[in-house]
Amino acid sequence: MSIIQVEHLSKIYPVAIKEPGLKGTLRHFFRRTYRQVKAVRDVTFNIDAGEVVGFLGPNGAGKTTTLKMLTGLIHPSEGRVMVGDRVPFDRQAPFLQNITLVMGQKQQLIWDLPVLDSLKINAAVYGISDKEYRHRLGELTEMLSLTDQLKQPVRKLSLGQRMKAELMAALIHRPQVLFLDEPTLGLDINAQVAVRQFLQEYNQKYGATVLLTSHYMADITALCERVLLIYEGELIYDGSLDGLLDRFAPYREVKVELINPEPEDPEEFKRRLSSYGEVESLDGQSVRFLVKREKLTDTVGRILADLEILDLTVTDPPIEEVIGRVFSSGTVDN
Repeated sequence: MSIIQVEHLSKIYPVAIKEPGLKGTLRHFFRRTYRQVKAVRDVTFNIDAGEVVGFLGPNGAGKTTTLKMLTGLIHPSEGRVMVGDRVPFDRQAPFLQNITLVMGQKQQLIWDLPVLDSLKINAAVYGISDKEYRHRLGELTEMLSLTDQLKQPVRKLSLGQRMKAELMAALIHRPQVLFLDEPTLGLDINAQVAVRQFLQEYNQKYGATVLLTSHYMADITALCERVLLIYEGELIYDGSLDGLLDRFAPYREVKVELINPEPEDPEEFKRRLSSYGEVESLDGQSVRFLVKREKLTDTVGRILADLEILDLTVTDPPIEEVIGRVFSSGTVDN
């Protein structure tokens, strides 16, 4: 059953046009003109209860704007949105009690107060009884391994500890729909892993639905079986991670370990190797090719026949590389 329903969602912002100079300033003051900027264009998707879905796209693609419309912070210009059985922009109490929005670059905790004080305030806002608050606090503290730090002022916490505390504050009312915008932004590797593990455990324990944006592909590959790909405000892909590779990466990665190191003229050697595929890297005895999937069997056979090798492996290219190629190309084939 779909808990998030998005149909033909668009957001258009009027942006004032101002010409340079005094004349432009006066004209801008008395007779202002605008251009229309389409931040989100005709986006449609559904998310079932309990799903964890990755929401990917370059900066400015429309991810955060979409999340803000899904949480009711801004009103869509066109289209229809339902979260649960509520219209987000109505901001009704049952809707607000069932969702949360966590933005990695913003905080809700009070800087100079201990974490516990902010948590108590949130519990009071959501009408949580003292008994239930203590129960939920104990569960979240155990899941996040955050005990001693709760009595410290927020400003004295490390970035990783602060993000854990932000998650506690955002989840103390036990929402069923989580909108997470870069929740691991700026965290070190260990803190990122801890946050991923917590989100996975929370999803499994409470059946929560999660829509996650992240620039760290490890977040997506660890948590999401399904991804939405947005580019210049348009949804260009909705499906599995494996399907993303099939659609946008019509090649495989072939790694070869040569018996002999590269010769004295690496550029000439690289040109010779390019007959097997696109040479992504050449480092000593290691070569990495990108080979069209339909030519893979033939190419591997030629490599084995022509080169003296120690080892050969064939894999899919890293998912972040695939997505990077889609966005850096400037064009997307639908």
